[in-house]
Amino acid sequence: METLLEILNDIDDTVNWEDETALIDDRILDSFGVISLISELEDQFEIEIDASEIVPENFNSADAMWKMIQRLQEN
Repeated sequence: METLLEILNDIDDTVNWEDETALIDDRILDSFGVISLISELEDQFEIEIDASEIVPENFNSADAMWKMIQRLQEN
């Protein structure tokens, strides 16, 4: 989770990533941010994020992203 938070802080260090629960819904994380984030997550965690995973439920919070990462690492 620490690595994920570092990645998120590199994208925007003004956001309280640990507490925010509506990153997509509140447009804190825009489409460009999501695309950049996906690339970074795939490289850092050695996962592949399919288009079907790119839904608000997986990106609305750091916790949701971490759960997705863990699930994808198990496959």
